[in-house]
Amino acid sequence: MGILSQLSIIHLLWAVTVFCQYEDYDFEDEYEEVPDQHPFYFNPSTQAEVPHFPFPVECARECFCPPAFPLSMYCDHRKLKMIPNIPSHVQQLYLQSNDIEAVPAGPFSNVTFLREINLSHNKIKFHMIDHGVFAKLPNLLQIHLQHNELEEFPFPLPSSLERLLLGFNKISRLSGNALEGLPNITMLDLCNNFLDDSVLQGKPFLNMKNLMQLNLCNNKLQTMPPDLPSSLMYLSLENNSISYVPENYFNRLPKIIALRMSRNNLQNIPRNTFNLPNLLELNLGHNKLKQVFYIPRSLQHLYIEDNDIEFINVTLMCPSIDPLNTNQLTYIRVDQNKLTIPISTYAFFCFPHIRTIYYGEQNVNANKSTQLRMTVFRRFLTREEYHEADEDHEIQDHETEEEHEAEDNYFHPYFQ
Repeated sequence: MGILSQLSIIHLLWAVTVFCQYEDYDFEDEYEEVPDQHPFYFNPSTQAEVPHFPFPVECARECFCPPAFPLSMYCDHRKLKMIPNIPSHVQQLYLQSNDIEAVPAGPFSNVTFLREINLSHNKIKFHMIDHGVFAKLPNLLQIHLQHNELEEFPFPLPSSLERLLLGFNKISRLSGNALEGLPNITMLDLCNNFLDDSVLQGKPFLNMKNLMQLNLCNNKLQTMPPDLPSSLMYLSLENNSISYVPENYFNRLPKIIALRMSRNNLQNIPRNTFNLPNLLELNLGHNKLKQVFYIPRSLQHLYIEDNDIEFINVTLMCPSIDPLNTNQLTYIRVDQNKLTIPISTYAFFCFPHIRTIYYGEQNVNANKSTQLRMTVFRRFLTREEYHEADEDHEIQDHETEEEHEAEDNYFHPYFQ
């Protein structure tokens, strides 16, 4: 019995120990609710703290504040002529597509957390913007003012600003200090304005050390904009009157990924002009080029359609072959030139990744366009394309203009 008694005591102590472990363990720890997190809106790294506010939240009578997005106020497409008063908690304000002519300070007097303002597609003039109305918004990151009637660059602006869209206005002047005090700007869109070379002589972009995207398409430029910041990655200069590119112009822009200079007056390109280590897209269509130039190994899409090229010298494009560092070119568009023969097959040694060469129609004769034996050359076919060829007994190589527009938009028109 002594041994049984000792065993009973040991069993009892073990049971008490196990029970105490479960007694102390909080099962709810594994199923504790995830703590409330601030919703992601524009830039979480600089998300302004917003105090708790009761529901329903305050909203301007002319606008709509959806419960699912309590920090946004939608006042767009409502034929408004004036900006309504803005509740202090609003972070996103949408006023596009109205008849607004002025931006007074009054509606913004109590706003602290505003991060994005969309005033595009209105009738706003520069002198109708109260001085400093935007500069007093310390958390503002993005302003949309495209499709208005601005004659000048709107300033002053807050140092917090990251994206500024001013396309489709009438801007012909940049005040000497208009772009000062904007250290965080990464994207500036000035397309479709009246900017000429004299406006840029003051080197307004030089000190924008974080600028990654600059859009100057559809202006009145005749020369390349001077002293762009080395941080630039996307440059849009389409539809100007630029006639040449200085030989060493891009030496200070090594980060360029996409360069668009179609619809200018370019005639001769110095051989190593585009020797850029990160360039992926180069669009020089609709110019007056007579010959090709060096293609950097990183380039993937090349557009040289509608020029005066009679012969494509592959050796100029690719002077040497490096098996350990091959060229990445996959697509070339060369239609509307003056080619009479296809590109030499040597190109496929230089550019082993080439997939499509679009020849289209060629302007060999002044009054008549001709077509090469093949309008499209595709070197590689996907499995789906092979199956389609088997079913149809032929490969359809015809490409529509819409398809080429899609290729042109490899990066979106404004690189957004």
